Amino acid sequence: MSTIQVVIEEDLLRSADRAARRLKVNRSALIREALRGHLQRLRTGDLERREREAYERTPDDPAEFAAWDRVAAWPEK
Repeated sequence: MSTIQVVIEEDLLRSADRAARRLKVNRSALIREALRGHLQRLRTGDLERREREAYERTPDDPAEFAAWDRVAAWPEK
């Protein structure tokens, strides 16, 4: 692990310390977990954006799924 210095607003630090006490972890553990969560959300957002852009470049062809529509339809009585 590395030790770093971070500049943070006083009210945000107080809120973080209260949360750390409530969760029974130290400040560093709380910040590490928050950063991990934020980075995961960024990765997920990036993947979703890339997938959306790919579908915009190559949209689905409705004919591609026509055969499945017949199989998935409810049988008639």
